[in-house]
Amino acid sequence: MKAAIYPGSFDPVTYGHLDIIRRAAEIFDELTVSVLNNQLKTPLFSVEERVKILEEATKDFPNVKVDSFSGLLIDYSKKKGVHVAIRGLRAITDFEYELQIAQTNKLLSKGELDTVFLTTSLEYAYLSSSSVKEIASFNGDISMCVPEFVAQLIYEKYGHK
Repeated sequence: MKAAIYPGSFDPVTYGHLDIIRRAAEIFDELTVSVLNNQLKTPLFSVEERVKILEEATKDFPNVKVDSFSGLLIDYSKKKGVHVAIRGLRAITDFEYELQIAQTNKLLSKGELDTVFLTTSLEYAYLSSSSVKEIASFNGDISMCVPEFVAQLIYEKYGHK
C-alpha cells in the first residue's frame, strides 16, 4: 500500500490545501493530513480545532485520515511507518524553502523519508493561510479562499458575524 503524510499548520485550511489533498489522495492509497503543533507560532485555531475542521473538509475522501503531531516530521513518519511526505508549491520561493526542508528530512531520516512536491493549481497560486487571516481580520470576503463553514469559523474568531 502506498501511503503519504501531508503535514502542515493548516491555520486555516484553504482551497489550495484541499486541492493538494484531493490530488495526493488520487495518487496514494492512504493519505494522512497531519496538523503540526508548532510551538513557534501563535495559531488562530487550536490543534484540536484544526483537526476537526480538516475532518469535516475531507470527509468525502475515503482514503484520507486526519491526525496531529509535535516535533520532527521524520520521527512522526517513522512512528507511522510512512516514507513519503507531500508538500505543495505555489511559487519558486516556496521551492527554495521546501527543498531545504526535504533535503534535511532525507538526511536526518537516513534516506527513509522522501518528499513529493505537488504544484498548486493556478487558481490557488495566490492563496495563503496568512492572507486569508489578514483579509478576514478586516471583515473582508474570504469566500473564494476557504469553504463556507471555515469562513464562518474564522469570522467568529475575529468577532465578525
